[in-house]
Amino acid sequence: MNKNNKLSLNWKTAFILSLGISLLMNMLFLTMFFHGRDHVPPDAHFRHIFSLEVALVRIFLNFVFTFLLYLLNFRLLTQNRFSRIKDKILSATVIIAFTVLLCYLCSLVKTRFEDFPHPGMLGSPVDYFISAVVFLSSQLLYMSNKQQKTALENEMLQSEYMKTRFMALKNQVDPHFLFNSLNTLSSLIKTDADKAEDYVQQLSCVFRYTLQNKEVITLEEEIKCTLAYCRLMQIRYGDNLRFVLSVDEKYHRRRIVPLSLQVLVENAIKHNVVSNRQPLSITISASEKETVTVSNPIQPKKKEERGEGIGLSNLAERYRLLWNREIAIRSAGGIFEVEIPLTV
Repeated sequence: MNKNNKLSLNWKTAFILSLGISLLMNMLFLTMFFHGRDHVPPDAHFRHIFSLEVALVRIFLNFVFTFLLYLLNFRLLTQNRFSRIKDKILSATVIIAFTVLLCYLCSLVKTRFEDFPHPGMLGSPVDYFISAVVFLSSQLLYMSNKQQKTALENEMLQSEYMKTRFMALKNQVDPHFLFNSLNTLSSLIKTDADKAEDYVQQLSCVFRYTLQNKEVITLEEEIKCTLAYCRLMQIRYGDNLRFVLSVDEKYHRRRIVPLSLQVLVENAIKHNVVSNRQPLSITISASEKETVTVSNPIQPKKKEERGEGIGLSNLAERYRLLWNREIAIRSAGGIFEVEIPLTV
């Protein structure tokens, strides 16, 4: 990100801006030195301002003053010291105190030159004007960089989302999954027509949901499709697979990334034993922390299956890019659980 930014909030940018401001603020003195000194009488009391020494010292002092102020502003901005009211007040106090101190030091340096007029103990009004320019330009740079960062993250999110959709489709419309589904359906048609019809409806719901094109959906929609997938798996595994749903309706309008719960349920079935001796129970629950959790007992298979669809790392990255939030993965006491954040 910083490599692509021409004006990042670093010392190089501070150096360039400080040099430009110091030269611009002293352009009059440089012009008078090069073009006005020959027209001033030798005994004129203001002849000292036409000297090269005056011009260079002013440029140097303005540069140092401006450079240090930029460094301070950049430091506070990159640490997000202007995001909260308390931080804003503290940062403003630090900047004002530092500005006054620099102005005072500049005034002391200037008085050491014989022909310099004394600017006063609090410094020259020009220095305070420069400090205002530094503060405003720093804010503008910060806002511009933030917008660029947001635009870049949106592009990354879009790219990641398209990749995720492709991988999700590949994972869901997997020949193995489709083969098993058709085999199960074929058996049901011969033995239980009503259950076969239910199976077709649930399978249709799962595929229709997989083909949707939304970045975020409601928890209610996600649960509806996840339950359809659970129903398919229960028809296949029978009483060996159980699902417990514990989500209050007040959370139904919260937002979630599509396929989050379904992926976690699928992973639980994929990586754990489901049999008469070891039935698998998967629980989906919501909490007051505005999160939804999928948990299951750890019943590892002897021969672990290799995952080739969207996994936990991919799911975590989607939440990180979309909402800048993390999912929580825990494994303790024989229970594996994944906690996903919800948003309004």
